[in-house]
Amino acid sequence: MYQKILLTSFQTWLPHQKSNSSDDLLIEVAKLDSLPLSLNFLRQLPVNVAQASDRVFAKINQLQPDAIICCGMAEGRTQLSVESCAACGTTVLKTSVNLEKLLTGSAATEISHNAGKFVCEGLYYSVLDYLQERQLNSRCIFVHVPILTPENFSEIRADFLYIIKNLALS
Repeated sequence: MYQKILLTSFQTWLPHQKSNSSDDLLIEVAKLDSLPLSLNFLRQLPVNVAQASDRVFAKINQLQPDAIICCGMAEGRTQLSVESCAACGTTVLKTSVNLEKLLTGSAATEISHNAGKFVCEGLYYSVLDYLQERQLNSRCIFVHVPILTPENFSEIRADFLYIIKNLALS
């Protein structure tokens, strides 16, 4: 039986953004038929923590995924970043996924301890909290995606696919 993985992305939020790199990456992943996984996409989430969280919670309840990969754009970063934690006020929630093990063998992905203090961190915190409160076994990570360019696209896509496969095996 295939591992069910839920992948999410956001809409753009600033006027100069023609697209959201995390959504662009999910579009490319959706085109691939070669993954022995059940990938489910929840794209173009609103840039609003409450609304985005409600949509993700509903999808979690419907799908009951084995893993969740929330994705967001990080214009100021140059490589994929997997977030170790998310904070709300003074409360910090950490992913249960061993990120060092998950990323062993990746080419250009870093572990970040700063989810951004925006809708990305808000969603990540909400999902981690939701899973914890309901004692659900879904593994959850958040991946920040830099602006995609012809120069970095192949490496970023390869690392993202590597993360998906490793998460399915963890």
